[in-house]
Amino acid sequence: MERHVVVTGIGAVSPNGIGRETFWEATKAGKSGVRRIARFDPSEFVVQIAGQVPDEFDEKRYVEVKDRPHVSRAVPLAAASVAEAMADAGLDAGSMTRDELREIGVLVGSGGGSQDFTEEQYRLYYTGHLKQCSVYTIPTGTIGTLASEVSMRFGFRGLSHIVSTGCTSSTDAIGYAFRHIRMGMLDTMVAGGVDSPIAPLILRGFQLMRIMSTRWNHEPERASRPFSRDRDGFVLAEGAWFFVLEERERAKARGAHIYGEIVGYGSTCEAYHRVRLEECGEEPARAIGLALKEAGIAPSDVDYINYHGTSTELNDRIETRAVKLAFNGHAYRLPGSSLKSLIGHPQGACGAAGIAATLLAMRDGVAAPTLNIEEPDPDCDLDYIPGQCRKLDIEHAIANCIAFGSKNSALALRRG
Repeated sequence: MERHVVVTGIGAVSPNGIGRETFWEATKAGKSGVRRIARFDPSEFVVQIAGQVPDEFDEKRYVEVKDRPHVSRAVPLAAASVAEAMADAGLDAGSMTRDELREIGVLVGSGGGSQDFTEEQYRLYYTGHLKQCSVYTIPTGTIGTLASEVSMRFGFRGLSHIVSTGCTSSTDAIGYAFRHIRMGMLDTMVAGGVDSPIAPLILRGFQLMRIMSTRWNHEPERASRPFSRDRDGFVLAEGAWFFVLEERERAKARGAHIYGEIVGYGSTCEAYHRVRLEECGEEPARAIGLALKEAGIAPSDVDYINYHGTSTELNDRIETRAVKLAFNGHAYRLPGSSLKSLIGHPQGACGAAGIAATLLAMRDGVAAPTLNIEEPDPDCDLDYIPGQCRKLDIEHAIANCIAFGSKNSALALRRG
């Protein structure tokens, strides 16, 4: 019997709102979470803004004060998101038996993992504060431990893995979780993405690449402008978005609310360049095509696309070209939006953010807007839902992602 994979829980800790519904209301309203960096003094930097989770986020609810110096900010962000997703799905890990916990796996997508934590250890060492360095510098700095932190907090005893493939990390993590359930390896997976890259050396490293927006320090909410001709780069961001994925019959049997079904996953590599995209757009288009093929749906069946939409000149132009290749003439009738215009670019967590927005759009019949499209770009001439949200009946959707290292991934979703 064919197994179906559904989403029964969503958790969100986003720059434009803490909690799933707060995030979604802000997203529908076109509320930006981009502001001046508060984590450290950015005055010496060319880029002084980022998509930051609001200050009221209380890390102490999710990591004890004594443990906080020994983990990265990604840990409380992920823990908060997973806790909300579990509660939303009607699952209580605290009341489960050990055997039941053995049947829940964890797949975390993260581009940088605990890179901010490692940077802080180097800062302490080189400023003469060796005694303040964490005894857990090595295990916490090892990216795989991030998944273990999630498993340890909730007691999950199934597989506990990290997927780190750059900006496609969380899309791939959810794709792998989908495959695990579909193949019958587990019935329940906690999967999603988290990144916490707002730190001085990370910011400086991206500045050296000259791919970040530098013109809008005085108006942060206008900085991320996907598909607008005057775009000048992406905005760094943090956040966590997690999901409970279940085998459909199991979810129905326990009366769980179903947001939607994951019906296809596709991933390709251009094998082209460390950071640049190949101009032709063929491999991102092929990733979308593979997701559609597995889903058994035609391009014309798709009602909405959540774009990667980074706000870099190269990505937006080539992603537009890829969508035209993947959808043929339907591309011009296909509405879509870029969540990064509202929250910035949370690196490896961005795919999960887009999937959350897409599932909630399916639920409510309202698609998120793309902000700041102020100057038409002849190379970006599709329907990006500019300015304000739009009522839209979405039966099938594609969530698209593109990453450094020539990677491309897409998930096909069906309304629950």
